[in-house]
Amino acid sequence: MGSDSEVEKSHQKEKEKERKKMLAIAPIAKPLAGKKLSKKTFKLVRKAAEHKCLKRGVKEVVKSIRRGHKGLCVIAGNISPIDVITHVPILCEEAEIPYVYVSSKEDLATAGATKRPTCCVLVLTKPTKGELAPEEQEKIKADYSQIVSDVSELTSSLF
Repeated sequence: MGSDSEVEKSHQKEKEKERKKMLAIAPIAKPLAGKKLSKKTFKLVRKAAEHKCLKRGVKEVVKSIRRGHKGLCVIAGNISPIDVITHVPILCEEAEIPYVYVSSKEDLATAGATKRPTCCVLVLTKPTKGELAPEEQEKIKADYSQIVSDVSELTSSLF
């Protein structure tokens, strides 16, 4: 009987954490991915990190965008101060790169295989160095295409 209350308490703590995450999100974080899209996005980021198709951090992302690399930009919505990333969506729009906000920089870092919280990542469709096996390339490309279509759908519903 005591274990039921412990499970209930942990469930309440989890809900409280989720609520705090949502309160910490910046007002400019639009389009914000829902739970399902966030999960898919984190899965894509994890795959991209495994295959070295990922740029982490504001500096690397901005450099890659300016160099003309294409991909999906995933930005954390709970960055403080928000001025650190306010220029990234503008660069993405100018370069016609889809971008989406997720609720937590910690979750983004976990998906990107780093321990340090990450402001934003750029998921590239092919690695910067070397080549991928064709079947791996196709898997990443398919997931990438699915998420980009979901993000464009989400964006079109906002504007």
